[in-house]
Amino acid sequence: MQDLANASTQPCNLNKENYVIEMRNITKRFGPLVANDNVTLQLKRGEIHALLGENGAGKSTLMNSLFGIYHPDEGEIYKDGKAVKINNPNDATALGIGMVHQHFKLVEVFSVLDNIILGVENTKLGFLAKKQARKKVLDLSKKYGLNVDPDARVENITVGMQQRTEILKMLYRDNEVLIFDEPTAVLTPQEIDELMQIMKNLAKEGKSILFITHKFNEIMAVADRCTVLRKGKYVGTVNIADTNKESLAAMMVGREVSFSVQKGNSQPGECVLRVQDLCLKQKKEVLKKVSFEVRRGEIVCIAGIDGNGQTELVHAITGLIQPTSGAVYLGGENITNKSIRYRSTHGMSHIPEDRHKHGLVLEYSLEQNMVLQRYFEKEFQNLGFIKFKKVRNYANGLIQQFDVRSSEGVISAAGSLSGGNQQKAIIAREMDKEHDLLVAVQPTRGLDVGAIEYIHTQIVKSRNEGKAVLLVSLELDEVLDLSDRILVMYEGQIVASLDNSTKRSYSELGLYMSGAKRQKQYGGKDDE
Repeated sequence: MQDLANASTQPCNLNKENYVIEMRNITKRFGPLVANDNVTLQLKRGEIHALLGENGAGKSTLMNSLFGIYHPDEGEIYKDGKAVKINNPNDATALGIGMVHQHFKLVEVFSVLDNIILGVENTKLGFLAKKQARKKVLDLSKKYGLNVDPDARVENITVGMQQRTEILKMLYRDNEVLIFDEPTAVLTPQEIDELMQIMKNLAKEGKSILFITHKFNEIMAVADRCTVLRKGKYVGTVNIADTNKESLAAMMVGREVSFSVQKGNSQPGECVLRVQDLCLKQKKEVLKKVSFEVRRGEIVCIAGIDGNGQTELVHAITGLIQPTSGAVYLGGENITNKSIRYRSTHGMSHIPEDRHKHGLVLEYSLEQNMVLQRYFEKEFQNLGFIKFKKVRNYANGLIQQFDVRSSEGVISAAGSLSGGNQQKAIIAREMDKEHDLLVAVQPTRGLDVGAIEYIHTQIVKSRNEGKAVLLVSLELDEVLDLSDRILVMYEGQIVASLDNSTKRSYSELGLYMSGAKRQKQYGGKDDE
């Protein structure tokens, strides 16, 4: 069998007339960084084509060049066999090319409907003609099982619902080439299954789909072919029917990758985090008397379908919101009313769910972001003056250790990094900081398989060193592989506490996550 880790650097030589899109010999540079180095990609009409690569391999750059956000320095783009110039997203839309971005392009104060029709509004006598638009949106929503409320404000809906809004934007414009950039990174397992089916249905209707993902199970489930990039270069294109996820992983990172987490049994110690009767009332009761403990030397995972109170629970624990009642204790101290900085300097590290809102200052450099919570410490300042050389050396060490890739190293603006590298920067900062408790929310979201392997190893290492780890994840594989105990949330309450020393099943977790089962200790009928 061909060594796929060293596959041919030439694209498959298929019949040209089958291609709806060809990107020939694309090169794109950002200063000294060559993001795409002579890359060729060929998309057949009606196929689902996966684009796979490590964080920073150039996948999003290539797709942004196709969508007109970037302009290649070299190479040509062909649509239906004809050379085209795509100067901006409007040109791409006119050619029938749509894109769902990894970080959504939505106006938060607008309604779902207004976001979908933005830029392609129909008017009558100078007034927006929304009735017809609303009908089309509702028809599309029903047809593809997207189930959105067109009148809801984007700022008030879940991340998963925002993803659906982005997909509807693309479908509303009748695009025939659909680009999905990490579309499942923020979706629940159920929503992912639904999206996979939607993509299959779109392909059956003749749509052509380019699909950026790090998730091998999704590639194997829906893709017809897969093109792999590594460090900006083309590695190879394979038919999915002729390969497996181990071979794809080897192509992607150039070595064998382990898909299983190696960890022994936990040795729980003293309680580090105690949450007692935590309640939060916003428009409705979001948290209802949530109580649990996390001890040294264990990984406790909060599992549940997105929107069941996990986000609000983490925000209350980390100080981003104030609970209506109840208490949070860190190392025996009541920190319910303490500031975020106090929690940070007293042993809490936090990998947030939303890396842009709560994880990074995008306009700051990478080195500034690495010391956001520590710049005031003696190590990094003297008499109020920053020790810039010390900061740079520290940031460089973390960048090297966690393989954070950027165009200009530590002086790169955080906002210029790929989503996966932004995530790695946050993880590096939070895990290196002295802490007793690590609160990790979707820690591997948007990361490639090599980075996931490394981060999982680091989380287990923290646990083995006697740290307490509270993990919140929508990835059931991650929940089952990493956790020592699993707490399942449903409608703002904990409905089950499961020992995971013998690995639980997907179906068992699913019953608790959907509310079909509840343990006796949480007001249900089921024993542990």
